[in-house]
Amino acid sequence: MASSQAAPGTVLITGTTSGVGLYATKALVDRGWRVITANRSTLRAEAAAVSIGLPSGRPRQLKHIRMDLGDLESVREGTSNVLDFLEEPLDALVCNAAVYLPRLSKPQRSLQGYEISMATNHFGHFLLIQLLLENLSQSKRPVWLGRTWGVEAPRMVMLGTVTANYKELGGKIPIPAPADLGDLAGFEQGFRDPISMANGKRFKPGKAYKDSKLCNMITTQELHRRYINSPIVFTSLYPGCVANTRLFRNTPKLFQLLFPWFQKLITGGFVSQKLAGERVAQVVADPGFGISGVHWSWGNRQRKDRQQFSQELSDRVTDSLTSRRVWELTMQIIGLN
Repeated sequence: MASSQAAPGTVLITGTTSGVGLYATKALVDRGWRVITANRSTLRAEAAAVSIGLPSGRPRQLKHIRMDLGDLESVREGTSNVLDFLEEPLDALVCNAAVYLPRLSKPQRSLQGYEISMATNHFGHFLLIQLLLENLSQSKRPVWLGRTWGVEAPRMVMLGTVTANYKELGGKIPIPAPADLGDLAGFEQGFRDPISMANGKRFKPGKAYKDSKLCNMITTQELHRRYINSPIVFTSLYPGCVANTRLFRNTPKLFQLLFPWFQKLITGGFVSQKLAGERVAQVVADPGFGISGVHWSWGNRQRKDRQQFSQELSDRVTDSLTSRRVWELTMQIIGLN
């Protein structure tokens, strides 16, 4: 092995039936990693994997489990199944899955009664992380340091978004409203009907998605603060605007047609699903990304061969008082307080 080259490990990735999660799965399998996928349908996950040339019927390389992140009981059951069949600890966890339902006129509810964007994107992932922290902390993935072997830190990787970071232009766009949790009134009131927004105000479906992704990024920063002495590296990333994924399948057809071209020709932010997947794989596997608390980015305007950098985050992501309260209230909501 070359200097600072880590051995392949085992990773769990949520949301791999299409898009970034699917291509991150391929990138990591191609690197020799064992990938466990977590999706609502194992059949869809298998079919998607086969469609891009991934192995079928080889659980040592690629295993699919059922987990509906919008259902807390499904998260518990799926996590228990993962822990039961793991022979060695996980080396990485990638929280990628997300729902985006911008055309809803009224809130859609999870089985536990929570607004579906927050339930799936935040509550489900938050519970999954809590249930896997101990296992993940036991990872001992070897890394060759040039003259001797060492141990590469396990990683928890969260897919963030530019729309949740007020330091970037995309985070300031006022349509339908910037990501902002307000006074956390929705959290304080338990997030069940009639509550549908973090701030307790009128339902805005596009903002509900932005707020849930803001919670994802807040969670990563709070994990870094709370587990500063843990071996786990907690990071998030924005791989670029992957404008042609199924994340946008519930937007108007005209938007689905024009948005990729707008990102390619006007903003320059467009990133292919394959390249985004490769970037996720880098953050999971490469020693150079082993820095906790970083939000990795390649910029909002893409340039050939551009290298990653640590993106500055807004106070809405990094404020310790807000993040601590989001953590405490989320623990209550998911039943771990």
